[in-house]
Amino acid sequence: MAEAFTNFLAGSPLNRLSWLRSSHSFLNAVVVSPATRWILFNGGQPLIASHTGTQKRSLALLTTEDVRPLLGAEPFFGQGEQEGQHCASDLPVLEAARVRGPSIVFLGLKETGNSGNALPSSEFKDPHSAVAKLIGTPYFSADVADLDESKINEAIGNTELAKDGSTLTFVEPRAAMSSLDAYTAAIFAEARSMVDWNQRNKFCPACGSPVYSLWAGWKLSCTSLLPWADNTDRKPCPSGRGLHNFAHPRTDPVVIMLVIDESGEKVLLGRNKKFPGQFYSALAGFVEPGESFEDAVKREMWEEAGVKVWNVRYHSGQPWPYPANLMVGYYATADSSAPIRIDLDNELEDARWYTREEILAVLRHSSGTQFSRRDYKKIAEIQDGPDNNPVSAESEQSVEVNNNDEPPFRIPAPTAIAGVLIQHWAEKSQFQKWMRTGL
Repeated sequence: MAEAFTNFLAGSPLNRLSWLRSSHSFLNAVVVSPATRWILFNGGQPLIASHTGTQKRSLALLTTEDVRPLLGAEPFFGQGEQEGQHCASDLPVLEAARVRGPSIVFLGLKETGNSGNALPSSEFKDPHSAVAKLIGTPYFSADVADLDESKINEAIGNTELAKDGSTLTFVEPRAAMSSLDAYTAAIFAEARSMVDWNQRNKFCPACGSPVYSLWAGWKLSCTSLLPWADNTDRKPCPSGRGLHNFAHPRTDPVVIMLVIDESGEKVLLGRNKKFPGQFYSALAGFVEPGESFEDAVKREMWEEAGVKVWNVRYHSGQPWPYPANLMVGYYATADSSAPIRIDLDNELEDARWYTREEILAVLRHSSGTQFSRRDYKKIAEIQDGPDNNPVSAESEQSVEVNNNDEPPFRIPAPTAIAGVLIQHWAEKSQFQKWMRTGL
C-alpha cells in the first residue's frame, strides 16, 4: 500500500524516546556523546550556516563542545538546589530537572542500523554503558535569547563550523525554511515549537510563581513545588495535584481548506489584509472547542468568505512551528455562482475564484511562489509583532524578482500545505490520483 502524502516539515526521522525524558542519568550521558548534535535558536530564530565558497546554506548542527559555554554548569539535567549539585533520583518533581540555565529540549535519536537499539529505561542503571549501545545521532535544542549577546557571539565564533570558515547567522525562521532539506526540516519543526513553548511560558498559570523545566524540556513545573521552596504563608499551588494541560507542550490545530467549485475547474483563494502584495492563499482558521475538523472547515469558510461548503475531504497534515500549529488540510466543494462576503469577520481584503489556467500560469512563473526575506518578515509580523532587526542587503536579494515581469498574483510555495493543496488540484493528474486513492 502506498504511503500517505508527507508535507515539508512533517515525517520526523527521530525516535523521540519519550520514556527516557524523565531519566537524568540517560540524558546526562547522551548529551555529552560526541555524536550529539544541537539546533540553536535565538528568540525563535534558528542558527543557519552559510558555507564558504558556495551559496549553500543549511541548518547549523553544533556539537555539545560547541554549545557547552552556553548551557551553564553541569549536571545539565537533574539539578539540585545548589549549582553543581545532583538532585535525588526518586523525586517526581525533579525528574531531569533544570532549575537554572537556558531550557534544553531533547528531541530524539536518529537511529542507524537496528532500531531495536532504543533501550527501555530499566537498562540505564549504567547509563554510559547503555548509551554506547545506542547507534545513531541524538539531537538537542536550546534557545539562548536570555543570555548575554557577547557570550553568544563568542561561543558561535568558537564552533567547529565557524573555524572551518562557515558564516553562522540567526535567521528569521520562515525565511530559513529555504535552507532546509526534508530531513532537517522535520527536526527543525519539532525543535522550534519546543523551544518557543519553553521561552513563552515563564510563570505558573495556577499561582504566578516562576516555572522550571522537567523531562528534558517536555514539562514545566511550578517552583513552589521544589523540595527546597519556601512556601511560608502561601497556599499550595493547585498544579501540585491532578493533571494540567499547561504543564505540557501544546499543539493548536488549524484547518486549511481549498474550496473547489462544482465543475472542478475553479478554486476560491483569499487575501488577508496583512499579506504581502498580491499574495493569495487557501483560507484557514483555528479549530474551536466543541467542534470537529470538518465543522471548523464549514464555519471558517462561512465566517471569512460567506460561502457554504460541503463534501469536506481530508488531504494531509503539516506541523507548522510558528509557533506550534498543526495544519490540517482539506478540500471542500462550494457554489461559485453564490455571492462572496468578506464583511462578516473582516479578516480578508479580497476573496475570489480562480480558474485552473490562472493558477497554472502563476505556478509556471519564475516568481509565482517566491518571496523575499522582507516578505517573510512581514508575514511573521502578522503573528509575532514587529521585529526591530533590520533586513540586510543579502536578505533583500535572497529572492531575485524581475519587477518588469510580475505574476498577476502570488500563491504559497509547496513547502506550505496551502501550496500543496493548490498545486495538487492544479495538476489534474495529482488531484485525480488523490480522488481515487486518497493518497
